[in-house]
Amino acid sequence: MKLSSSAFREGQDIPRRHTCDGENLSPPLAWSGAPAATRSFALLCDDPDAPRGTWRHWAVYDLPADCSALPESAGNTGGRSELRQGENDFGEEGYGGPCPPHGHGTHHYHFRVVALSVETLNLRAGATCRDVEHALDGHILAHTTLIGQYRR
Repeated sequence: MKLSSSAFREGQDIPRRHTCDGENLSPPLAWSGAPAATRSFALLCDDPDAPRGTWRHWAVYDLPADCSALPESAGNTGGRSELRQGENDFGEEGYGGPCPPHGHGTHHYHFRVVALSVETLNLRAGATCRDVEHALDGHILAHTTLIGQYRR
């Protein structure tokens, strides 16, 4: 599988508009090459460089098997969304952009798309990003990662 964004390339800086210092919009993402047996997708974004361990910024789940992209700002709910999204570590549903502590150096943001063998993860309302990640166990057919970076 392959994951890309028109906003940044592998290893490049994530544009300010997709961070807490800008408009905090989720970046546009597109993927390809999923196995034929794929029944749904999940998308996750986390920061393993956070001072207290991995910080979960976004989780989208139960994306249909024919989905191959999310447009810019798809993860910004404003209290409403057609996407099934987990509560991030900021305590909000949907996307929470890069926001590392000032002076903490460069952080790496891992955007991951996971092809799944099930149509739904059967998660309760209010599920967290961590809940989504745990629900993937035993259902992963393939995955791919796009890493962007940001520093303040």
